Amino acid sequence: MELAALLAATDDSVREELRVQPEIVDVGHDLDLTKLPIQARKWHRLDDLVAVVADLENSSQLSVGKHAGSTASIYQAALGSGTQILRQVGADDMDIQGDAVLGFFWGELRLERAMCAAITLKTFSCSTLQPRLDKKWPEAPESGFKVGVASGPTVVKRIGVPRVLDAQEEVWTGRPVNFAAKAAQAVTRGQLLVSASVWDGIEKNDYLTFSCPCGDGPAPLWSEHAIDALPDDEPERAGRLLGSIGWCEVHGEDFCNAVLDGNRRRQDTSDLRVQLDRAAALASKQQVELGRRRALAQRR
Repeated sequence: MELAALLAATDDSVREELRVQPEIVDVGHDLDLTKLPIQARKWHRLDDLVAVVADLENSSQLSVGKHAGSTASIYQAALGSGTQILRQVGADDMDIQGDAVLGFFWGELRLERAMCAAITLKTFSCSTLQPRLDKKWPEAPESGFKVGVASGPTVVKRIGVPRVLDAQEEVWTGRPVNFAAKAAQAVTRGQLLVSASVWDGIEKNDYLTFSCPCGDGPAPLWSEHAIDALPDDEPERAGRLLGSIGWCEVHGEDFCNAVLDGNRRRQDTSDLRVQLDRAAALASKQQVELGRRRALAQRR
């Protein structure tokens, strides 16, 4: 390898890339990965990308006390199953980065597909992966998927070595992937945390926000949970944590398919929805009144 020539070539490349800004092509919600250039200075801007990150907890400690084959089996079982779930639910693109599987969703029903994938990953972790790992290696560090979901605009381009497909990869810039990863890092195995914008998109979906009729009947499933790694003034920091272990064995398949079909309302939650809407309206009114009183107090 001619090191000096290599460094000189990369210096020329950096100088040229920084000299002229790339072209940004606005594709709205209709992204075609096959049209991403590798050489042209052209990035495609997507209006909204929903990113799902399933991160394997304590992955750096999995090899402690285990043979290499056992560690490899854990990675294959977790990441292989994770990508299978993402593919089955309809991810538009996916990736594996280290100890995490990533799913990318855009276009029609992107949020619905992403949430079904995220809840299925959580269900798989709680019901299958974690129990099997705990049983086989009871003394090992606990492991399983921590799942985060975030959304927002992004720009994407294929970067790598021209004419060498194995050395090319889609690169997603912006907040969605980064914030989804931070959401996953903010929880422990078997938990699912979504960013504020994702919650805004699913808040009115009864199949995602209320429990099934089993037990005591429909009840709210989500609670407030901050994404600690984000700044205090970042709106996306106000996340929501899913309280259930995942899809119900009885109703889960029907609920998942209802979400994928674009359904949002359930008959058995209508009264509960009215009560919650009234409570939210009252809380908002009280907040406005509190703000008014504080303003008057400051004037005095």
